[in-house]
Formats: sequence, C-alpha cells, structure tokens
Amino acid sequence: MIGRFAIIIFIFSSIISCGQDKSKKSTSKEVYPVSKTEAEWKSQLTPMQFEVLRQKGTERAFTGQYWDNHEKGIYHCAGCNQELFSSSTKFESGSGWPSFYQPVKSEVVSIGTDKSYGMVRDEVVCSRCGGHLGHVFNDGPQPTGLRYCMNSASLTFVKESNKK
Repeated sequence: MIGRFAIIIFIFSSIISCGQDKSKKSTSKEVYPVSKTEAEWKSQLTPMQFEVLRQKGTERAFTGQYWDNHEKGIYHCAGCNQELFSSSTKFESGSGWPSFYQPVKSEVVSIGTDKSYGMVRDEVVCSRCGGHLGHVFNDGPQPTGLRYCMNSASLTFVKESNKK
C-alpha cells in the first residue's frame, strides 16, 4: 500500500515539477534581514537551490538529498544558514520530501498563502532571507499535528558532532 502511494506521489510531483514556469519570481514586497540581488543569489546558490529558494520551485519527490536522511543534526536554510529544523523533529511522512513536525523556533519561519497550481496551501519561507522552503500541512504527528514538508534544495544539513 505504501509503495503504491509513493509511486502515485512521485508521478504527481513529476507532473507538477515538469510543468512549472521557470520564469516565476517572488512577488513578495516584504523586506528580510538578508537581502540580495538576483545576480548575487544566482552566484551563491546552485541552479536547483535558486529555483526553489528564489523562484518558489519544487524538487521532485524522492529525489532530494535529505528526504531519507536519518543522521542527527540541524537543517539550515541554504540561502542564509539560519537554523530551521532539528533531526529530532523529522519524521517519515511517505511524501518523498523531508518532513518535520516543528521548526527549532517558531520565529525562524514565516507562513504565507500559496495559490499556485489551482490549490491554496500554506507556504513556509525562511524568516531571515525570505527563501521558499516548502509548505506546511495539518496532517503531521503529535505533538503539533503539523507536517512541514520541505525541499531538500532549500536546506543544508549540519551533522551533530559526537564531541560535547
């Protein structure tokens, strides 16, 4: 059953990803503490990171670097290095994207409305640089009941050191 669900999600995400308008630009007028020109972001980020973080793209399910990562550590914003999520709140959602039930602090993310693709979803952005991280849904585990479904391309992972 889970295998069929994963295949359906993979096909659906591939269709959505293939049909994305690559020329999309953020229309947000909000000013963030870390602000750069498009050229500066392009020089700092990989093409996939730029597409996701700055153009609100989405990587295909089960293709990102961290969807199946089980190491202990902290996930940071790939745009500005702000700490976002702890591996202790990561869980297996079956969606093909890294999923967390809460950020390290509520103030590290901002939630907005995303009306793309004929859907209304809660978009999650980095509160420091405004980078698109993914979406949050109300179908996660306790204690929050939330599923922060993030793009691996929007994250970097810092493995927990064994030294204390």
